[in-house]
Amino acid sequence: MWIAVGSLAAWLWLLLGQGFFWRTDVRLPACGEPSEWPSVCVVVPARDEAAVLPWSLPSLLAQDYPGRAEVFLVDDGSSDGTGELARELARRHGGLPLTVGSPGEPPAGWTGKLWAVRHGIGLARARGPEYLLLTDADIAHAPDSLRLLVAAARTGGFDLVSQMARLRVESPWERLVVPAFVYFFAQLYPFRRIALRGSRTAAAAGGCVLLRADTADRARIPDAIRHAVIDDVALARAVKRGGGRIWLGLAERVDSVRPYPRLRDLWRMVSRSAYAQLRHNPLLLAGTVAGLAVVYLVPPAALAAGLAAGNPWAAVAGGTAWLVMTATYVPMLRHYRQPTVLAPLLPVTAFLYLLMTVDSAVQHYRGRGAAWKGRTYARPGAALDENWEN
Repeated sequence: MWIAVGSLAAWLWLLLGQGFFWRTDVRLPACGEPSEWPSVCVVVPARDEAAVLPWSLPSLLAQDYPGRAEVFLVDDGSSDGTGELARELARRHGGLPLTVGSPGEPPAGWTGKLWAVRHGIGLARARGPEYLLLTDADIAHAPDSLRLLVAAARTGGFDLVSQMARLRVESPWERLVVPAFVYFFAQLYPFRRIALRGSRTAAAAGGCVLLRADTADRARIPDAIRHAVIDDVALARAVKRGGGRIWLGLAERVDSVRPYPRLRDLWRMVSRSAYAQLRHNPLLLAGTVAGLAVVYLVPPAALAAGLAAGNPWAAVAGGTAWLVMTATYVPMLRHYRQPTVLAPLLPVTAFLYLLMTVDSAVQHYRGRGAAWKGRTYARPGAALDENWEN
């Protein structure tokens, strides 16, 4: 009974005291157009992305942007012809100028993506842009996406504006896992707190980050975060530590086209970085497992056990906690246009995330670390730990 009461207390605090994380109305600020449109260079790191590039790259090349803009796609050692496909798509669709570069294999101490971003930013600097748009190769943008991002950053005085792209939700496993992924992210990093002056909460969504070029220089991006597996959060923290203003919200016109049809695909997406999120700390892992159990698993278990044992207080506390949990998940399901009847299944999804987190730690201690597209980052260096501690 007391564990159920503790779970209910946790949910009441999450409902009211965690930045209203469950609300999904933090969207790109509506604002007027700037008097002058600054120049923008779009940097797209890409490794073996031929399967998704035909849906994402043409959307970047077709941006309706009044100022000068150019796209730099960095082919990070692809084996599927990503670079040549990008050139062919540019010839076929036209639009913004495209440059395809290749940085070679990353040196020790660099993740592949950030090494590619470094190369792309280096190419872009020759054009002297005022802003950099860092976007992933699986992200499709509506034609006015860049215009709206720049207008929000320019008129709002933000050094970094990021949008959480709407992930694909089509397969049964995607429906069960994907909306919860964004829900859990918002719970860890409440979007409303990120933009507040004086708030220490900092995060970004790596699929869509508009960054002032001079801010990137001051924060030494990406060199200062070169070890980071969770590079978007590390990037936002580096900018905020340097005094920059940042904004993060949910996207309406930016979508991920990468499919995760099987549980194995989603498992790999989460487990590759889950233990890095916990700073590779066994005590934090134990606390996270216990916390997930108390917050997400206890409510339905207490309801069932209370009813079975004739303990009404345990049943009421567990049932109320489950009801609050379900209610906070409904807005995210609606954002993803999913049936709200999935909301009571959040404990099932949380249990899957618990197993993924434990598996992430197991893979780390087996020396496999954060494996992604043929590269493994087994032992992150001190720089990553420093980023998390700060």
